[in-house]
Amino acid sequence: MNGPSYAVSSPRKSGATRLLWSLFGACLVAAVIGYKPVVIVHGLFDSSGAFVELLRFINQSHPGTNVSVFDLFDRSSSLQPLWKQVEGFKAAIYPIMQNAANGVHFICYSQGGLICRGILSTLPDHNVHSFISLSSPQAGQYGDTNYLKYLFPQFMKFNLFHFCYTSVGQRISICNFWKDPHHMDMYVNSSDYLALLNSERTNPNSTVWKKNFLRIKKLVLIGGPDDGVITPWQSRPLVPRETLHDQNQFGFYDDNETVVEIKDQDLYLRDVFGLKTLNARGDLFLCSMAGVEHINWHSNYTVFNTCIEKWLV
Repeated sequence: MNGPSYAVSSPRKSGATRLLWSLFGACLVAAVIGYKPVVIVHGLFDSSGAFVELLRFINQSHPGTNVSVFDLFDRSSSLQPLWKQVEGFKAAIYPIMQNAANGVHFICYSQGGLICRGILSTLPDHNVHSFISLSSPQAGQYGDTNYLKYLFPQFMKFNLFHFCYTSVGQRISICNFWKDPHHMDMYVNSSDYLALLNSERTNPNSTVWKKNFLRIKKLVLIGGPDDGVITPWQSRPLVPRETLHDQNQFGFYDDNETVVEIKDQDLYLRDVFGLKTLNARGDLFLCSMAGVEHINWHSNYTVFNTCIEKWLV
């Protein structure tokens, strides 16, 4: 008479079984929770390959998430005019929106944050839930950084307006958001991009653009004092905060190069494109972190864990 039969699994087989069950569980969680697709838009001189770490963070924390990073306007092509880039990214992203019944999330890095604002302002039926602006010069750029010295070796911040505020200069992306506080009249009259987004220049579409922009559910602004590129860094906050209060996010220089907080600026007080409305709705969130250089925002796990992860649901 034979005794009872026992199945003995080898360690290798047990490990494979555990892995399969883990993958099954991850897929089941993703299916039940239904993580929204994430769209990542890169910055100046970047390409999709720069976001490998960010993709890994998202896949670990939100398994099964559909993440899209586009090989559009890569590297030197990122210098093309921002409106051209807006239209190119919009065409690539729109099908993803159409196939996402519950909406999508935007993570938009550096110059990409301004491109995403252009998309959100001009797309009346977008379904972006969280717009995460990652170290982006939303209020403009004015400073002698390594990027500036590389792009315009013959110019310093005080004389770049001679080039940027011309029709030729406006064909280069960085000039589209170059904001010289000593030549605001020239900026307003010449800027083909940021001055229009901010309604600092007369814009017949401003009401419609504001309505489109306010379709977002959350605006998350991330930056820090050690960025080293975005100048002033407040154009994008030293502990996480969830209201504007005393923060300088979207802050910019006056003509003495003193940073003026957004809550004291005309574009916030008049709510020209929706910041004040978002703050009143409780849908504007700031996250500042010291010790992070500009090129490391998207590969720093602490930044992801503290400032990004909770918004990707």
